[in-house]
Amino acid sequence: LFLEWLKTFAQYCTYLLIGTTWVRESLLPGERMKGPHSFSGPPPTTYDVQFPLGRPTSENLQAICDNSDLRPRYPSSYFPESGYGVNKLRASAVNNAEAWLSTCCKENQTWEREVTLCCATQAWELSVEKYCEEDLSIKHPWYHCCKINNNNKRLSCFSNNAPNPNYRPTQELPVEPLPSTIEFTFNPNTCQRTQFPEPSALRKSKTKKLSTPRTADISFPPGRPTADTIESVCRNQRLRPIYSIKCLPRSGYEMVALQAKTINLIEKGFKKCCKNKKTELNCAEQKWREELNKFCLPENRGQVNYPCCLNQSDKYSCFQQMSPDPYYNVTSAHEEVSLSKICDTHKTIKKKFPVGFPLKDFVTQCCPLQEEAKTACSVQLLEEMSQKLCASKKAVPTTVRRCCKLSSQETPQCISKIIMSAITKATNFSSQKKRKRCPIS
Repeated sequence: LFLEWLKTFAQYCTYLLIGTTWVRESLLPGERMKGPHSFSGPPPTTYDVQFPLGRPTSENLQAICDNSDLRPRYPSSYFPESGYGVNKLRASAVNNAEAWLSTCCKENQTWEREVTLCCATQAWELSVEKYCEEDLSIKHPWYHCCKINNNNKRLSCFSNNAPNPNYRPTQELPVEPLPSTIEFTFNPNTCQRTQFPEPSALRKSKTKKLSTPRTADISFPPGRPTADTIESVCRNQRLRPIYSIKCLPRSGYEMVALQAKTINLIEKGFKKCCKNKKTELNCAEQKWREELNKFCLPENRGQVNYPCCLNQSDKYSCFQQMSPDPYYNVTSAHEEVSLSKICDTHKTIKKKFPVGFPLKDFVTQCCPLQEEAKTACSVQLLEEMSQKLCASKKAVPTTVRRCCKLSSQETPQCISKIIMSAITKATNFSSQKKRKRCPIS
């Protein structure tokens, strides 16, 4: 009897569980039933967002306009009331971008195709800019593309990570459009062509001939000096660039000029700090903090509109995370050194780092050859030169005489080291002379 009762009770529980699940799935409030695709159907579980959008191009422009209502939108009801902050931020960026792209597409019938593309590009770039501004102002794991300081590289990063770069339709049924939360106004004067047909509202004003804006090419901010990086900070200082601001246009590049001045002052401070091994770390970190504080409040003219300057509670960690080279692993100097580099450095070697024997045979016989043949030619000449030097009764440097005392197989390697050392010194010397550069490309 007990077993029969237990069996009946188990069946009852099973029916009860099935009935409860059916009720929960079918009677959920309508707002929670909505999704980003068709605003109906079962509630989502992961709340995915198709982010980021791809860069508008001449190849995908038609799809951007034709498939606008067949790509997802994300109403506030798509997400739970709490949580999913990162996804909500990305969803808002997608909603805004799609609304702005639709605005450009509506004018497509009266605009030239190039004007529509320019409008779409401006809309997409603005969506990236606004997303990163908000993303970097929040204390959470930042989107990796937003950490890139160079604007061109940042935009390329967003485009390369787009899940649907060709703007193909991903929804079976048309979705309802959503209004943007940020205003977008197309400015045809910023397009790369000298003159575009303007929207009807702007046609009365004359367009001026404008040059294409140049992009920043500057490694800002520099990384924070630490016990692990101070050796690289000091050892490779001459290999890192400093910047001239004389090349900058008179207006439009104030932030780049300020960044360049800050880097130059920090590097100048590093040079003094690295002279004393005992205090170099504390001195370098203090100089780094001091100049970045000045960067955020330049000459008491008000706070700079830079993400880390707005994040006063954790400003220094923010600068460290924003740095394109936080551990000082990247320099402007290190090139692969080979015997073929003698073609570029032989004049500097002769003037500054003489090896005590002529290198003209390398220059005359090997340098005119194709790149892949230069090294083979140099190795063969090195063996011939080693034999001549060691057989010669003329005075040669002591270092070469030491090489000649080795075996016939070791002698060319020994002399090669002498030449390679001179090539390395000449290469570094040339890099240091070219250290100062313009912060825009």
